[in-house]
Amino acid sequence: MKTFAFIFARGGSKGLPGKNILKLNDKPLLAYSIDIAKQIDDISRIFVSTDDESISNVAIEYGAEVINRPPELAQDDTPEWLAWKHAVEWVNNNGEEFNRFISLPTTSPLRNELDVKACLDKLDKDTDIVVTVADTCRSPYFNMVREEHGYFKLLIDTEANYSRRQDVPKAYDMSTVAYVTRPEFIMKANKIFDGRVKAVYIPPERAIDIDTKLDFLVAETLIKLTKET
Repeated sequence: MKTFAFIFARGGSKGLPGKNILKLNDKPLLAYSIDIAKQIDDISRIFVSTDDESISNVAIEYGAEVINRPPELAQDDTPEWLAWKHAVEWVNNNGEEFNRFISLPTTSPLRNELDVKACLDKLDKDTDIVVTVADTCRSPYFNMVREEHGYFKLLIDTEANYSRRQDVPKAYDMSTVAYVTRPEFIMKANKIFDGRVKAVYIPPERAIDIDTKLDFLVAETLIKLTKET
């Protein structure tokens, strides 16, 4: 079974400018995803899809191949699924076919080899896509709210009278540790939940998703603590 890894890293980032190549403990954020892919024997090629020359240069420096992403697929409001489709088409148009697609976002630098292998192993014949999840500190049934006509209501309002958070249905945060699917599912679907989805649980210390400066500082601290122990 031929497995290719893909890292989608566009140049524009509003929450944390230049995020994908910021130095996290002296290594560009992008390099963490490339390096973990190199550790997985099942992954035979690593691609970085980007619209940015600086990101391309870092990708090549760390041993990945570059897919030049069209600007229209790298806007703030562009669904990443479209970039996935473009990457699959690009590989196929360059004479390659493969069986498994794994996306390793730059925003989860604390994932480890076992996390990635667990995601690859979870994709069976009855599953379309594997995602990763982590514990959530808020529940949409109990303490997450939405505004409606100037007043606030529970995000999920049911007839059940929940008085304790422990009583509500278990909820999870989706993390960005990895996504594993098949090229044919990407080409026929429009989003993750168009298919049959399974998940791999990731402990909170490895599930951090870097989107802001605060996230970056937390990740930096956790990496330093890991090195010290």
